Amino acid sequence: MKSNILIIGGNGMVGKTIARIFSSRNPNSNIFIGGRKQGKTENDLIIDVTKPQTFQIILDKKIDVIVLSVNDKDDHVLRFAIENKIDYLDITKPTPALTKAYDFAKKQSINSRIVFSSGWMGGIVSGLINSFSTEMKDIQSVELFVYYSVKDLAGESSAHFMAENVAKPFVNYQNNKPVSIKHFLNSEPFEFSFGIGKRQAYNFDVPDLYILNQIEKIPNASVKMTYNSKFITWLLGAFQKIKLFNILSLKERKMIFGSSGNGDQSVFEIVVKTKNGNKKISLQSMKGQAELTALSAVLHTEELLKNNHENKIYFSHQLYQGSLLFDSLNAYKTINIQVTE
Repeated sequence: MKSNILIIGGNGMVGKTIARIFSSRNPNSNIFIGGRKQGKTENDLIIDVTKPQTFQIILDKKIDVIVLSVNDKDDHVLRFAIENKIDYLDITKPTPALTKAYDFAKKQSINSRIVFSSGWMGGIVSGLINSFSTEMKDIQSVELFVYYSVKDLAGESSAHFMAENVAKPFVNYQNNKPVSIKHFLNSEPFEFSFGIGKRQAYNFDVPDLYILNQIEKIPNASVKMTYNSKFITWLLGAFQKIKLFNILSLKERKMIFGSSGNGDQSVFEIVVKTKNGNKKISLQSMKGQAELTALSAVLHTEELLKNNHENKIYFSHQLYQGSLLFDSLNAYKTINIQVTE
C-alpha cells in the first residue's frame, strides 16, 4: 500500500506511536511528521496548526491522508483538508470541539473522506458495539466503564482536557433526554475484568456520549470511570463534592491530572442492553492507552486506504462492516478482548 501519510502532532507520544505502528505494518508507505519545530529528516515538516500559512507543504508533498493528533482549536486543518480534498482523520477532540467541528463540516461541500475519531481510545467503542449488534437501532442503552491508571504512560491531551473541563457540567442521555451532570459524582459499583475487581466508578465525559445518542440514536448512554488507585478515585469525588475544582487555577488542576507513569494496562468495558438481553465487551490494552489510541488511528487510516469509501463525513465506526474492527483489534498481540452475554 503505497501512500503518503502526514501525522500532525507526530512528535507527541501518541503521534510517535502511530508512526511506529503504521510503518511496521505498511513499510512501503511514506510517513511525514508535522510539528512546530524543524526535524532531523526530510520527512519532518514544519506545520503549526495555529498558522495555516505553514500548510502549503501538505500540497507539495502530495499527502493522501492527514492524521491529526494535536489539538486544533480553530479547525484550521479540517478547513484545509476540506478545501483541498484531502482525506482527514482526527483523534483529538473533546465533545464540545467535536460538535463544533462536525457542525461546520456538515455545511461544507465534501470531496474527500472526513473522519471524526475522537471517542474513547481512538473512537473504537462504537465500532466494537457495531461488531456485535445487527442494528444500532435495537440497542436500548450503552454503559461504558473506564479503568484509568495513573501509572500508564500517557500523553498530555487527556490530562489537559480534564483540567480544563472538570468543573464544567456535561451531559449523558436518559430516554433521549440530555441530563446535566459533573465529573466524579454519582458513583456506582462495577465489577471490572482482567483481575481488577469491584470499583466505584464516577461520571466521566467522552465524545461517545454524543456519538451514541445524537448520531446512532441510542436512547440511553452513560460513561463512568475509576482510577487504579481507590484513594485517588475517592479523593477526586470528594474534591468535586466540595467544589474545590471551581476555585483551583487551571495550572493547579493540570498538576492534579497531569501525572504520567512508566506504563500500565488500559481497560474499558461496554455494557450493551437490548430487548433480547445484555452483552458485555471487555478490552484490555496491556501497553496502555497511548498504544491503543495509536493502533486505532492506524486501523482507521488503513481502512481509508484499502477500501473505496465514498467522499463524505464519517465517525470512525461507520467505516467498518461486520466484525472487521473487532477482528483487527483482537489480532493485535497486546490486546485482549472478552465478550460475555
